[in-house]
Amino acid sequence: MSDGQCLFCKIVDGTIPAEVVHETESLIAFRDIGPQAPTHVLVIPRKHVASLDDARPEDRELLGELMLAAGAVARAQGIAESGFRTVVNTGVDGGQTVHHLHVHVLGGRPMHWPPG
Repeated sequence: MSDGQCLFCKIVDGTIPAEVVHETESLIAFRDIGPQAPTHVLVIPRKHVASLDDARPEDRELLGELMLAAGAVARAQGIAESGFRTVVNTGVDGGQTVHHLHVHVLGGRPMHWPPG
């Protein structure tokens, strides 16, 4: 559970507004406020899971839902056909700045490799 200070938990509970583009009973997807591509959407579970490293076997179904939702978001945003990138940053060295599991869905321009 969140300690009540988590930015994304506040988006889930409506305390902080967000431009929601997709939602289900278990997850919500919204536009990133600092987009790194023409399309940059974050897909998060409503349940607070701090990171991929904190996910447990009982989160297996939720993790699958996050990835399926990322694909659905890409299709709805019109970036699936040309291609898109999904990113899950984990921990400080992995670039995670909000400690609530989230999948970045980025597209609308060519993505380059290596990313970081």
